[in-house]
Amino acid sequence: MSDKNALVPSSDRHTALDLGGSTKDFVTATIGKQMFGIPVLTVQDVLGPQRITRIPLAPPEVAGSLNLRGRIVTAIDVRKRLGLRNKEVEDPGMSIVVDQGGELYSLMVDQVGEVLSVPQNAFERNPATLDPRWREFSDGIFRLEKNLLVILDVTRLLDFAGSVKQAG
Repeated sequence: MSDKNALVPSSDRHTALDLGGSTKDFVTATIGKQMFGIPVLTVQDVLGPQRITRIPLAPPEVAGSLNLRGRIVTAIDVRKRLGLRNKEVEDPGMSIVVDQGGELYSLMVDQVGEVLSVPQNAFERNPATLDPRWREFSDGIFRLEKNLLVILDVTRLLDFAGSVKQAG
């Protein structure tokens, strides 16, 4: 099989199934030039720019909170959580809303891509060369034709000493 089959849009799911195994679906997000994947079953919504209210004394990764159809949602700056520099261009970005233990969190990213079905047998453990902070929040990777898809572990990403759970 060619590397072109390493990344299969969900609309081509039948192609992925022909690769000889099951697939995993991820919502893709880009931060800087890196592509990340979030398991599609944890995603509740995708949002454009939102008005975010700062939360006093919150950790720097907590951008604040927002109102989503009457529910208070804690907004997490994934860029800061992964130890990346702030964006140079003032672009409000997008958010992926996830459900974690019955609470909603808005994961702020630069851009949201599409839902991809990736062959499960292409999954790899985190390589030793992956940034240690990223390894802390990653379940593993998929090597794509021109990019590396780093799979985020939402539970670990949102676990910083319980401060997120009390902030919203």
